[in-house]
Amino acid sequence: MKKFNIPEYYKSPVISKLKAKRKLEDPRKQDFSPSSISFHNVEFVISRHFGFCFGVENAIEKSYDAIQSNPDKKIYLLSQMIHNPEVNNDLYSQGVRFIQDTEGKQLISWDEINSDDIVIIPAFGTTIETSAILEKKGIDGVTFNTTCPFVEKVWNRSKTLGENAYTVIVHGKYSHEETKATFSHSQQQSPTIIVRDISETQHIIDYINGEISSDKLLQLFKGKYSDNFNPEKDLNRIGVVNQTTMLASETQEIADLFKTTLIAKFGESELKNHFADTRDTLCYATNDNQSATLELMNTTADLAIVVGGYNSSNTTHLVELLQQKFKTFFIKNESEIISKDHIRSFNIETKKLEELKFFLPQKEKLKIIITSGASCPDSAVDKVMQKIMYILGTPLVESDFDI
Repeated sequence: MKKFNIPEYYKSPVISKLKAKRKLEDPRKQDFSPSSISFHNVEFVISRHFGFCFGVENAIEKSYDAIQSNPDKKIYLLSQMIHNPEVNNDLYSQGVRFIQDTEGKQLISWDEINSDDIVIIPAFGTTIETSAILEKKGIDGVTFNTTCPFVEKVWNRSKTLGENAYTVIVHGKYSHEETKATFSHSQQQSPTIIVRDISETQHIIDYINGEISSDKLLQLFKGKYSDNFNPEKDLNRIGVVNQTTMLASETQEIADLFKTTLIAKFGESELKNHFADTRDTLCYATNDNQSATLELMNTTADLAIVVGGYNSSNTTHLVELLQQKFKTFFIKNESEIISKDHIRSFNIETKKLEELKFFLPQKEKLKIIITSGASCPDSAVDKVMQKIMYILGTPLVESDFDI
């Protein structure tokens, strides 16, 4: 796989050594068991897969190349490059400005941007409508287009579904940049509707089974379906794709629910005429990170820490998995660790940062699980481990790590 040129301060010598060792031992990535690094008063159990993925490193490389190769030009990002505050803050500090926020609110008027400016398309991709704006303004939408190839794979899958007269069901978060982009591309070819989770999916199932009216369905999904979507004719032949960072098990559950419902309605012999076998459209990194996190569930530990941006979908799903078994803390970086009795942790249910006491148990030796999302620098994980050791009174240096 290609190696990208990313800033050194995003890398961690310790984590790099650990990942290199695991890659050498398991080049085909068949072993998802975690790694372990022990010290005299703490053992860190580290996920087999975490940190920057292919798409993120590609986006970062192109973004910093844009900065370095265009010192006299104004440089913009359509929205956040990735959902990580450290990366976005660093780009901002180097003069990059964001045209929209993550919810699509305009921060900089299109009137201020012209053909001499550089506009970077983030890893999430962008909508057909925004691409048209760039083209109309004469802005290069190719050189610094960092759309993840796995996102483009979903767009291609959706296009194929449309060409074969399937309605596209997108499993994703409606306000997420990637889902907005996928929806925009998909509706060009096919009726499209977005479902957030299994409970929203059940509403569509209820309609298919004749339990709610089409008016009720359209009311429930207001703003989440394409103009060309007509439930009376468009829910007899469907295919499921997803936002690439969703929880794999939930996407499968949604697809299975549609499949069994259509079998019940049309018979198993007719299934291929009503349900497209799209298989999995998650990216490899999301799959690997979630599989490695599930393997963490087979161990024992005093607590778990997940490092990453609070608006990162793939990171949030790692928290969802781990908190089923462990006391889990979701932090953006080491600054959220105040002391061994105090931490700030993001609550994924309330969407609020909480001040929590009794962070580290009072034990002779602690066992701490640690992982991060696909948009989190390895250096952030390294700093979290160092902060923990520091507050325990045993600061770390690289030579302490026996890898």
